[in-house]
Amino acid sequence: MIIDTHAHIDQDAFDEDRDAVVERARSAGIQYMVNVGCDIESSYRSVELSELYDFIFATAGVHPHDVKSIDGDTYLHLRELLAHPRVVALGETGLDYFKNYSPQDQQREHFRKQIELALDCKKPIIIHCRDAKEDMIRILREYYPQNIDNRAGIFHCFSGDQELADAALSMGFYLSFSGSVTFKKLEELRQVAKNIPADRLFAETDCPYLAPVPKRGKRNEPAYVEHTINLLAEIRGLKVQDVERTMELNFFDLFGIGEAANPGTITYKIRNSLYLNLTQRCTANCVFCTRLTNPVVQGYNLALDREPTVNELIEEIGDPTRYEEIVFCGFGEPTLRLDVLKQVAQVIKQKGGRTRLNTNGHGNVIHQRNILPELAGLIDEVSVSLNADNSKAYDDIVQPLPNFRGNIYQEVVNFIESARQHIPEVQASIVTHQPGVDEAKCESISENKLDVKFRARRYNIVG
Repeated sequence: MIIDTHAHIDQDAFDEDRDAVVERARSAGIQYMVNVGCDIESSYRSVELSELYDFIFATAGVHPHDVKSIDGDTYLHLRELLAHPRVVALGETGLDYFKNYSPQDQQREHFRKQIELALDCKKPIIIHCRDAKEDMIRILREYYPQNIDNRAGIFHCFSGDQELADAALSMGFYLSFSGSVTFKKLEELRQVAKNIPADRLFAETDCPYLAPVPKRGKRNEPAYVEHTINLLAEIRGLKVQDVERTMELNFFDLFGIGEAANPGTITYKIRNSLYLNLTQRCTANCVFCTRLTNPVVQGYNLALDREPTVNELIEEIGDPTRYEEIVFCGFGEPTLRLDVLKQVAQVIKQKGGRTRLNTNGHGNVIHQRNILPELAGLIDEVSVSLNADNSKAYDDIVQPLPNFRGNIYQEVVNFIESARQHIPEVQASIVTHQPGVDEAKCESISENKLDVKFRARRYNIVG
């Protein structure tokens, strides 16, 4: 499913062929489009489009360029528009200190007023931000507390740095990337897009502006959003279907439009790897993990009402050689079901498949024996979550079971050392940007002390 989260096809650039543009969008596979208001007139036009076409939804707001024209009736109109059933958000609103078409003090005043209206109407907001990072973060933090659920709104046409991205994410916002992310000179922006968690990512056209490569220089239109999605998939090491699937679920989570991911997924495909969801149980409760609150990865809902049997897993795998690898992963700790893991891995190897185990490294403590010799010949690669460079930081971040704390970090290190003797490929990983963790030291421990590969990743990037 393809979604354009930000379009302006109500503008006069489309007056001569608007119906044809809409038809091309449908033909390109666009399931949903959000047409965004920039002032009262365009907001009403957006509503008219949403009533005309069932796959178009509208927003209502006043762009920072236009707040100088706000009068006594503006907020009455906005409140009326926001009550319309096809209006899904307030926006676009925000700050633009690059062009300063409206005085900065008026921009800040009406940004606050529109946020307050959106909160009163229980609508997310669509944010425009250009050259106004400090004021943007400061104002938003007045209204959006840290670590709220992901329904604050969207930073549209995101063009900021990692600092702004991290601040926006911490307040519950999604980030949407336009065709500008495809522009050759914007490598820093591509690095930001590469590191956005999957459950906060969107794509847009912002048409008629910012046509993506290879359409750059032409009038942009919704059908071109596929080029931006293709680029996002490429830089994130995913298939286009992976990115589209996560955006579809994000759209539902934010706006309630479409369908939620069904729970009970026991196998799920990312890139050309097949992941096996053996259990939702775990011996840790990592601070960054949503296992208990929102067990969704790359658009798949991994909540289990019961754990899958060996036969169910084998049946879903089918021919394992269809995939680059079969990964024992999920949101739980796979070694809690060691017997199932070994039986399934044996079948995979007998059929010529390649296997990988993603684990927190607690398996030897769980089973009170060294389980790695039992995995020799069954597992081709193991990735162990090291996650810290010392025991205290590990306990603070990973939050292992109470009876594990104090010595489990050393057990994980021992697990990695033993894995080298039994598993052909071994990797230690961390989730980046965790307080109290020296990431360079983690890399040194992995590569120099333990002599294994090292991987640092932001949480929920590729699952």
